[in-house]
Amino acid sequence: MIPDNSFQLFYEELKLLVEKFEKKQTQIKVESDLDFDSVKIFGEKMDSVTRAKLGINDAAELAYTTAEHHPYWAVLYNCTEIAKTIIEKWNDELAPEQLEEMKWNLKEIQNTILNIENKIKK
Repeated sequence: MIPDNSFQLFYEELKLLVEKFEKKQTQIKVESDLDFDSVKIFGEKMDSVTRAKLGINDAAELAYTTAEHHPYWAVLYNCTEIAKTIIEKWNDELAPEQLEEMKWNLKEIQNTILNIENKIKK
């Protein structure tokens, strides 16, 4: 297979490296989306909760770096805040103040969605 770009070449070399370590019984999981030049590598300590936390952190980064005037900013921001709290406490109990914060986030989501609906109706 002839790589069509430098990332494809990198990915092919990475697969060879992963195979080398798998032969040594190293637990490695590789996920790729070559349409977007993306590769994720997970070791044996990675679990579902940690993977979810990493994904939420990526979504939160978008919310944090998006201008507040973007129409969907508040929905994304408040959803990620709720999700971060849930994942952080996945194996524990939520504190009353965390529940109150999530209720506030939900109200912000609802208000933003109403604003979006009103703009669509105009």
